[in-house]
Amino acid sequence: MMISFMNTEVIFNFEKDTDLQGWSIVDDVVMGGRSNGSLSKTPDGHGLFSGTISLENNGGFSSIRYAFTPIQVNKDQLIRIRLKGDGKQYQFRVKNEVSDNASYINYFDTTGDWQEVEFRLGDLYPTYRGRKLSRPDFDHDHIEEIRFLIGNKRPESFRLLIDKIELIKE
Repeated sequence: MMISFMNTEVIFNFEKDTDLQGWSIVDDVVMGGRSNGSLSKTPDGHGLFSGTISLENNGGFSSIRYAFTPIQVNKDQLIRIRLKGDGKQYQFRVKNEVSDNASYINYFDTTGDWQEVEFRLGDLYPTYRGRKLSRPDFDHDHIEEIRFLIGNKRPESFRLLIDKIELIKE
């Protein structure tokens, strides 16, 4: 679901009639953990990423990801996300290739109110399984996956409302 308006390309908009096809959950259960996240739609048309983080069995994270047809980008472009969190810290991640194990990430704090967070693609740095890699920051010509992740090294419940995710082409 991609719509272009002037210098903005909507990567995903969680409006009422949008389905969640293409989104998937990846929790620490893939490594034996016990965290539990989900993605649903609210009646007023927002995506709701929520659940609980458990540190049992070396767990500690939950994530949602959205894979799509590659979008042409450059490192100076911005990703803008309108969201409402619960006061906790989250990660935003992109992949230029879905098959790549590494992600390019940055952290953001939520305030409990609606807010817009922006990330310059070139400021996202490469990580794999929580470790920063000795590779350059994002400098690719396309992206084909975005992800939200929570993993604050403590057991907790979480709730993140997401309105829309846009690529700013200025």
